[in-house]
Amino acid sequence: MSTETDPATDHSSQRWPLATVLVVDDEPGMRNFLEKTLAPRVGRVLVAGAAEEADELLLRHRFDLVVLDIALPGKSGITWLKELRERGNTSEVVLITAFADLDTAIEALRAGASDFILKPFRLTQILNALKHGLERALLKRENFVLRRTLSQRTPAADGLVGQSIAIKGLQAAIGRVAGVQSTVLLTGESGTGKELAALALHRNSPRAAGPFVPVNCATMSPELIESELFGHAHLSAPGPADGEPTVAARKGRDGLFVYAQGGTLFLDDIGELPLPLQATLLRVLEDRRIRPMGGEQEIPVDVRIVAATHRRLADEVSAGRFRADLYYRLQVVEINLPPLRAHKEDIPELVAHFIATLAPQLGVPAIEVSPDELAYLQQYDWPGNVRELRNLIERSLILGALNVSALYQGLARMAGRKPTLATPPTTDLHTLEKQHILAVLAGVEGDKTRAAQLLGISRRTLERRVAEWGEAGHGVAPPR
Repeated sequence: MSTETDPATDHSSQRWPLATVLVVDDEPGMRNFLEKTLAPRVGRVLVAGAAEEADELLLRHRFDLVVLDIALPGKSGITWLKELRERGNTSEVVLITAFADLDTAIEALRAGASDFILKPFRLTQILNALKHGLERALLKRENFVLRRTLSQRTPAADGLVGQSIAIKGLQAAIGRVAGVQSTVLLTGESGTGKELAALALHRNSPRAAGPFVPVNCATMSPELIESELFGHAHLSAPGPADGEPTVAARKGRDGLFVYAQGGTLFLDDIGELPLPLQATLLRVLEDRRIRPMGGEQEIPVDVRIVAATHRRLADEVSAGRFRADLYYRLQVVEINLPPLRAHKEDIPELVAHFIATLAPQLGVPAIEVSPDELAYLQQYDWPGNVRELRNLIERSLILGALNVSALYQGLARMAGRKPTLATPPTTDLHTLEKQHILAVLAGVEGDKTRAAQLLGISRRTLERRVAEWGEAGHGVAPPR
């Protein structure tokens, strides 16, 4: 091995991703060299002299990258790599060997190696390969998290805006809890900003440099959520036609727990999690280890859990829909987010904030909201909470003006139906709220699921409102 360096490609002074690396090589000199070379760059390096010894380390640690010699005593490096992939391990692997030909290189890449290096090698050669491997691992995780975030969330830098006693109390609670590692349960009605509170907890915690991974348990099917959370192992099932494994079956995939390593995993709508997965999640919270679907090996995880629900979990426990032991495990610290009707004095600041943030995103001019209009907005009870207010401002920006009729006409108009009323018949917004909701229901022919989506509230909240009025709505088609 040559230690000659090229200034143009020397990575000794460049920033490397913070990571944990495993070196598996039967030569003590090579292990020692790689450990001393990599430790100052990546943060942590562990070494093993054989595949069996490496397996013991994998039981206790999660590695971002593995440097693996092919010629090992007992089990060969390629054989061990194939076993890793079958067990669901998706770490980047750089193979090194002193004896190789084209067939060996092809076999190594098919087994799942990301690079292949021949001994003796230059220092810059191995550093380039390892740095690129770590960057791939980091980029893969960031891209996965970004894709999920963009697919599940509407872009908004809403923040926890407001100067009311309720919001200041919430901000103080987040400040106290952010610095500890305890699991946090966020409660409150739909639309109160639980994900924003979770993000504030993450950004003010020692884990702020790590990823924030949000996942909505209510939007994933029970068949997919286990794979999404815990990943799945490499499969070798034959394809339907030619007996060869399908593309999807050849590759394992990390789950969201792995992608959240070193950061925060936000489990929104935790009350929707199926009972069998509740038991699995409880074990993960207690043991800090996960097992990919179809895999045999458990993977250690370092993740803080923040969960959220709009349900009363105590009632769900009593009804047998939520495990009591999981509830108490999640409820180490509970923070309740107030509904917007409890801090209406924040509405002017929220309106100004939404206009300032959404107008540039939409590419439209800001709108003026008069004091009378603000006062009018403060009479409304906002069943959809801050989310409903934000949706109103977004629609108003698109239309170019805010008017009071938008509160009960706007959503029906968005549904493609003619509003039943041209002007507000009353200035009493309790009555207007009822008219608004019934108008939206009429606009979508009684489809409560669609109406709830347009209103920015849950279907259960909508049904409760209608039930309180003791009617399905005048002129509303039979609910669906």
